[in-house]
Amino acid sequence: MTDDALAMGRTGNGDARSLAHPLKNHALRVTLTNEVHTRPPEVLSTPVRATMLAMLSGEGASEADRLHLEKLCDWAGVPRPPAGATHYSGSFGSFRLKWERHTEFSTWTVFRPNAVSPANVLVDPFLEPALNAVPKEWLAGLPGELMVGVHVAVLDAESPEPSANMLAAMFGSPSYIGTRISGRAATAWTDFRIHGDGFSRILIADHAMTSNQAGRVVQRLLEIETYRVMALLALPVARGVLPRIGPIEADLADLTTRIATLRGLDDERELLDRLTLLAAQTEQIAAETAYRFGAARAYYNLVEKRIVELREIRIEGLPTVGEFMDRRLAPAIRTCEAVESRLQALSQRVARASDLLRTRVEIAVEGQNAELLLSMDKRAQLQLRLQETVEGLSVVAISYYLVGIVGYAAKGVKGLGMKVDPDLLVGLMIPIVIAFVWSGVRRIRKVITSGH
Repeated sequence: MTDDALAMGRTGNGDARSLAHPLKNHALRVTLTNEVHTRPPEVLSTPVRATMLAMLSGEGASEADRLHLEKLCDWAGVPRPPAGATHYSGSFGSFRLKWERHTEFSTWTVFRPNAVSPANVLVDPFLEPALNAVPKEWLAGLPGELMVGVHVAVLDAESPEPSANMLAAMFGSPSYIGTRISGRAATAWTDFRIHGDGFSRILIADHAMTSNQAGRVVQRLLEIETYRVMALLALPVARGVLPRIGPIEADLADLTTRIATLRGLDDERELLDRLTLLAAQTEQIAAETAYRFGAARAYYNLVEKRIVELREIRIEGLPTVGEFMDRRLAPAIRTCEAVESRLQALSQRVARASDLLRTRVEIAVEGQNAELLLSMDKRAQLQLRLQETVEGLSVVAISYYLVGIVGYAAKGVKGLGMKVDPDLLVGLMIPIVIAFVWSGVRRIRKVITSGH
């Protein structure tokens, strides 16, 4: 390496950093290192207003989002997001836009400096939402369906804190949530309701937040609302499958009771077919709900994490965000978890009943096979005895004819004048012929048997 190259390496120049060491970088090293630094919160100076839209578009809609974002970039004359991007933040003149693509939804957040006069800030801080700065034609074409819409108003440190009556007027009801956050650096109020304009509302009073802190606070509150609603997508699913689980459980209880009273193999096979059908129905429901229940669990965990990050301090007489979620969101998530656990238990019970019945069927079949083998063994023994009897008769018959032939031969020899007693010769040949024939038959049977 030259002295110039070494000098470049020491200065930390971007082009020379690769020369600072001779090691070969993994292809994903830079990507993975930078991953934790992606999607940082916006740096916000108060007062500021924001509107966040969460559009549910399903998996695989990232390209449609990016193409739609390019239209806005072209309209404003700003650089487009890079190909394959899943997040973007940029200035569009009178407003800033932040886009983030998640697994099944996208968030579009518009930030705008407070344009309402100080006299009207406490009257209605949501009078002129940040979304008004975005072209309506472009908004109408956003991919997906609106799942969450939130208007945020952040008051600066010089603005007086709104009174209880003012807050009740802003939220349309005295039932709202209030909490000191970030070590009393700010106060936040919300009611997690959709108002007449179709949006929920979050009001934040800045007491001593830095610009970075303000960005983090706004992002956490928006994420809590987004993930809360996304987690609740599982509740209608849980309620919808409950009427389908009950009949399966009742059928399973009936079939399990009948297992002990079965009398024949045909009954056992019929019951096994019914259990197989119940197993298929259970697995179908589990497959339909697995993704939604798993997503709800993940979203709820994110809600809890963001609440912890808020570092809430209770305001006397008002519930905190954490308390509200414990009372309203947690029971819904527990309902989903209960349905999921019920499905898992049902699947296990069906599997155990099927295994039990399958074992009974296998034992019955093995018993039938044993009886069949015993019957075949008896039949084989009977055939062997019959075969031996036939062999004995065959030996007698063959020996009889052979002895007769010997007798005829002896008479022929005597007719030639030789002194031969045919009767004596026949008598002497009988045992010899029988032994010869018996030996021959045994040898033939042995050859045939060894061939099989």
